[in-house]
Amino acid sequence: MSRESRQACLEACNACATACDHCAAACLDESDVKAMAACIALDMDCAALCRTAAGLLARDSRFASPLCAFCAQLCEACGNECGRHPMNHCRQCAQACRRCADACRSMAA
Repeated sequence: MSRESRQACLEACNACATACDHCAAACLDESDVKAMAACIALDMDCAALCRTAAGLLARDSRFASPLCAFCAQLCEACGNECGRHPMNHCRQCAQACRRCADACRSMAA
């Protein structure tokens, strides 16, 4: 892993975690919160895993690569769920999730 690619993935993970936190909070303000339950749950899981991946990347842990592979899967699932909703916060989260999934896949390769 080059330092530059590790740093780019770390930044994508942190940005994704922030977008997911924002999306989950905004979803809780939607008129039909129950309809947003899957989105909120995935947002929370994705944010937590992205923060863990960022920590491992920052420490250059030998476990960063396998965790990034799983992080890519979760980011993709979260991005797909958020992409189903028309709200701006969901659309922005979906984009951040897709960028992070791409970065994590590169790290896992």
